[in-house]
Amino acid sequence: MANTLPPEKWGRKESADWWSAGQAARQQTLGPITEMMLDLASVQAGSRVLDIAAGTGESTLMAARRVGSMGYVLAADISASMLNVAGEAAHKEGLTNVETRVLSAEKLPLDAVSFDAVISRIALMLFPNPAKALSEMHRVVKPGGKVAVIVFSALEKNPYHGIPLGIIRRLGNIAPPAPGEPWMFALGDSRKLEDLYRRAGFLNVSVRALPIQRRFPSAANAIRIMRNNVGDLRELMSRLNEADRELAWTEIERQLCQFERPNGFEAPGEVLIGVGTKQKHSPI
Repeated sequence: MANTLPPEKWGRKESADWWSAGQAARQQTLGPITEMMLDLASVQAGSRVLDIAAGTGESTLMAARRVGSMGYVLAADISASMLNVAGEAAHKEGLTNVETRVLSAEKLPLDAVSFDAVISRIALMLFPNPAKALSEMHRVVKPGGKVAVIVFSALEKNPYHGIPLGIIRRLGNIAPPAPGEPWMFALGDSRKLEDLYRRAGFLNVSVRALPIQRRFPSAANAIRIMRNNVGDLRELMSRLNEADRELAWTEIERQLCQFERPNGFEAPGEVLIGVGTKQKHSPI
């Protein structure tokens, strides 16, 4: 049985509302890493950028500010509800260089060699066929252009998610995801991500691990947000009976309290940033 939400569930308004509500916390955690992704993708004034699985548009807006009025950013996602949030945010900020479009990463109805850079933040590992998605990104980026992505590193490097998922699987006797199955940590091995890039035809491939910090006002606040999760954790939790669900939440709270600090909750984490360049004289 799948260990992640099917794509159609990410398109629901409930998912968009939940994702939108977490923007501030997500930007605090991922904002600096996103800037690095944009640097690695050589996103600059005048660039044409494709943001794959843009969600509610945090990375889209960051790219749009960089490219300026002479540039262009296309925010693509399977969720119209999430893209509506992204479009409204761009409009509110006066960014007229942003377009949103409902698209599947694995079959982009876009012209070849039409973007200077392609970016994707915390999404590639959730695609049913990440190799095909990277191949499509390779097709649409211009020769010499770059594709940069951020994915989660290994589960054990991300206890904020790893601890709850481990507890739920143990109580429900739920098997771990099968090799190749999409889920949060499917590309947590840097060698696997690097291999995907190379098989898609990229040159000068590099994958680097970078630390992140998840901060909340308190452990209780972190748990409250987690209880409202509409992603993988809720899907797995739904497989437990009521008694085991209560046991799971009790154990999750007990273990996550180890990250309570004088100034609030702070859990370490790690992401991988992958980047590759399209051959300058590539035929596609």
